[in-house]
Amino acid sequence: MVYVYVNIGELKTRMNLKTYLLVFSVLLTQFLYAQEGIPVYTDYLSDNLYLVHPSMAGAANANKVRLTGRKQWFDVDNAPNLQTLNVNFRAGEKLGFGGIVYKDENGRFSQTGAYLTFAYHLLLSKDRTDLNLVSFGLSTGFIQSNLDLVGLDDPSDPDPVIVGREQKAGYFNMDFGVSYNFLEWYAHFTVKNILPTTRDIFNNDTPIRESNNQRRYIFSLGYLFGIGKGAWSLEPSVLYQLTDQTKENTIDANLKAYRGYKYGRMWAGLSYRRSLDGAEFTQDGSAVESQNLQYVTPFIGANYKNFMFGYTYSHQSNSVVLSNGGFHQLTLGYDFGKRKERWNCNCPAVNGSH
Repeated sequence: MVYVYVNIGELKTRMNLKTYLLVFSVLLTQFLYAQEGIPVYTDYLSDNLYLVHPSMAGAANANKVRLTGRKQWFDVDNAPNLQTLNVNFRAGEKLGFGGIVYKDENGRFSQTGAYLTFAYHLLLSKDRTDLNLVSFGLSTGFIQSNLDLVGLDDPSDPDPVIVGREQKAGYFNMDFGVSYNFLEWYAHFTVKNILPTTRDIFNNDTPIRESNNQRRYIFSLGYLFGIGKGAWSLEPSVLYQLTDQTKENTIDANLKAYRGYKYGRMWAGLSYRRSLDGAEFTQDGSAVESQNLQYVTPFIGANYKNFMFGYTYSHQSNSVVLSNGGFHQLTLGYDFGKRKERWNCNCPAVNGSH
């Protein structure tokens, strides 16, 4: 857990207002961007597991293309927004490949990046009738961070902290993941940002420093079971995230329902994310309160033939929030190169939509 204590009165006596706003913005960005690379929201619930777990590149019996767009707080200027495009496919019986490009913006801070993934799939069963598959994946990414400082400084009262230009820094990093799919069971474990990396844009002649440990651990587990002999099925799952440097951790509890049809399936569900670390704050300058980050996320979507559509809405259910508006995300997908053989299980992550 990270604690930041700020004495506003002391800050105002030592620096002008714009410098204070800059320091506050960078401090805020340290929390928002403490996890380098693509932020982990609930994209994985929209038939988009590869975006989180590199070991799922080429794991399905079809090649997949997924496009997402996420926008937060429509009533806030320069609010966070994220766009991703990814493709993953199988080459032969054991090899999988994938690629991701993304752009993540938050006010004056932004990141753009690209990842390439190699995966190896080891079938433990005797044939493709029964699913018993172990997968390994390694992603290498190049990310560029941007910090726009243009227009923050006052020419009549210049401040040496503000350089007055856009700062850029590029760096490489790697993710590694392991997946195990056994009939209707699945488990995934991924380590993101393996390499120690520090972004230079945060290391000017200021007291603010960024740790070079950006590692993040992600573990997910789930099971899909049918309801009677009908076309309905339910999939409960959990996802746990741990940031290595700060020991901040969150957990997702998810429930997803499927309804199968001749040409595809409909699905919908609910996700609840809660931080296991409380953040301390004060509203009146005296009493110190604490709250845990909480998101409630309903989602809905459909697979029709080779196409996929999903919509996700997230509501932050905390007492102190920047805006009462929610987070909206659209996901579009296309599957191609489907194999004729299918696994003998109710496992849509690897069996496809129909």
